[in-house]
Amino acid sequence: MTRRPASSRWPRTLVLAACSLVVAAASGEERAPSAGDALQQQIRSVFDKCQSAIVRIEARDVDGKLAGTGFFIDPNGTLFTSYSVGGEAQDLVVVHGSMKYPATRLISDSRTGVAILKVEAQTPFLTAGKSRELGIASPVITVGYPLDLPITPSFGIVGGFDIRYLGRYFATTHIRANVPVQRGEGGSPLLNLRGEVVGIMISSLDNGSASHVLPIEAAEKVRRDYSRFREVRPGWIGMQVVAAEESIHGSTAEIRGIVTDSPAEKAGLLRGDMLLQVGDRSVKTPEDVLDAVYYISVDEELPVRVVRDEETMDFKVQPADHPHFRRTPPNALGTANDLRLPPVKMEK
Repeated sequence: MTRRPASSRWPRTLVLAACSLVVAAASGEERAPSAGDALQQQIRSVFDKCQSAIVRIEARDVDGKLAGTGFFIDPNGTLFTSYSVGGEAQDLVVVHGSMKYPATRLISDSRTGVAILKVEAQTPFLTAGKSRELGIASPVITVGYPLDLPITPSFGIVGGFDIRYLGRYFATTHIRANVPVQRGEGGSPLLNLRGEVVGIMISSLDNGSASHVLPIEAAEKVRRDYSRFREVRPGWIGMQVVAAEESIHGSTAEIRGIVTDSPAEKAGLLRGDMLLQVGDRSVKTPEDVLDAVYYISVDEELPVRVVRDEETMDFKVQPADHPHFRRTPPNALGTANDLRLPPVKMEK
């Protein structure tokens, strides 16, 4: 008897499953919806709900025409996109359905990789969610305009939360989304399964198999600065934080230095204090402090909790403008095109 090759033999469980499907089909029974079916329906629901607020952005830079993605954040035509799309380009045009609108750049921040544009129109908009509700393996969706293709959804999961990559630090912790991305999807919204925006696609990694995503709260910090100051103004408190050899109350973030006449010195913080909380963020490592400091606003009182001589102490710090801050600072990860999710370059 001729024996079939091993690769052509089905496992007994698959044979039984196939037989049961045949029997069900013959008897007219309907297959019960699976978890995969439910997930597909949920993704489709989010796509249908959100796609009308997501736009294609066309512009021109020194190399010619480019195109990327953005999304409206209020009913008055304000939208977020990535710095690589709207940060420096000229002749900005927002394509919304069959309409094209000239866009004005309100503000851009190369440090975080985000830009805010405005068109004169009443628009649908996306609702902001909370990126802090995400965890490892949380399901996420992005919707954008890859290459010259129609609006396209992608699905994946959260792979991690990173404040540094390839030895360099972001301005704040980013979401690492294991979602496939293509050129032209920079500026796309990252959505949870409720259709809320939890981040903005900023930079790609691993040949487009994943992306680093700016949390929506970080983008909203840029927006608040614009509303108050018409420019980005990161707060400064003037202290150096290093990793202590031993953990105290669960934290290794030790104040190693205080700048003379800085907000930290004026508030009463001292060298050797162990940080437990900065603003509304708990602190366990120096990286946590870097993340928390990003959200500091000039002239807004900042609560800081420390351990000093085994006693927990609370302080109120009044942040100031950084004495050496440049109004157009370099991105924490390099130049505007370094590690960014690039727009599509169109024919000149």
